[in-house]
Amino acid sequence: MTDTSQHALWNGPAGEAWVEAQRILDQMFAPLASHLMDAIPSGENLHVLDVGCGTGAVALAIAGQLGPQGHVTGVDISAPMITLARARAQQAGLPVDVDFIVADAQQHVFLPGSLDRIVSRFGVMFFDDPVQAFGQLQRAAKRGGVLQALAWRGPDENAFMTTAERAVASWLPLPPRQPGAPGQFAFADPAPVEAILRDSGWEDIEVLPLDVVCHIDRADLATYVALLGPVGSALRAPDLDGATRTQVLEVVMAAFAPFIEGDVVTFTAACWEVRARAW
Repeated sequence: MTDTSQHALWNGPAGEAWVEAQRILDQMFAPLASHLMDAIPSGENLHVLDVGCGTGAVALAIAGQLGPQGHVTGVDISAPMITLARARAQQAGLPVDVDFIVADAQQHVFLPGSLDRIVSRFGVMFFDDPVQAFGQLQRAAKRGGVLQALAWRGPDENAFMTTAERAVASWLPLPPRQPGAPGQFAFADPAPVEAILRDSGWEDIEVLPLDVVCHIDRADLATYVALLGPVGSALRAPDLDGATRTQVLEVVMAAFAPFIEGDVVTFTAACWEVRARAW
């Protein structure tokens, strides 16, 4: 069954916020896009699927790596983000075919045995039935096809990602994170991730730690805070008065001080690199 809460989230204010923050997020996660792109053999005519492609940064980067008969498809549940991804692809004028579809990868029926590579940058932690989702993807892979997905490790290893909500815990009634529930840190524990992949038919499974240094401009930090994550959602609430919003932003910006050096905000993204093969 499709998770209607995720559909509503990413086709509502959260999806719109990611569209608005596209430039900031592309800069922030550029090293992770490069990591996925670098694993694609240059000039090969591969068929690649980007799961949870968002506004298209990873799919477009990989498209630039492929041979002329290669093909990249991006899939995401968020119509606003896919709309932007399609516009970016058109503007890029890439010689390789790139298409973007609005769909739930857990439910969408991909052409069986059609994909050489399935990649994802933080797009696979939101399924309400991950075994079904990864089973769909496994059936879409060619024999020997490779899965390479990046997911967050736990919040205790990703202080930057939880700084804002910890700073305003006494100011705003934020919903508690539910361990293991669909969301940013759903794959924090590697053991269930390995079980999900085994149960969905993947083989040669590896869940390896990956630490990547990421940056954004200090001038973009306030926008990042105001748009994204639980605090961004709370700050967009129509019943939040302006004075409280200003105070919360001041508190949060002060909390990010340990990550700021000069004009740059720097943090380490503590991730899992999930790799598997279809046989």
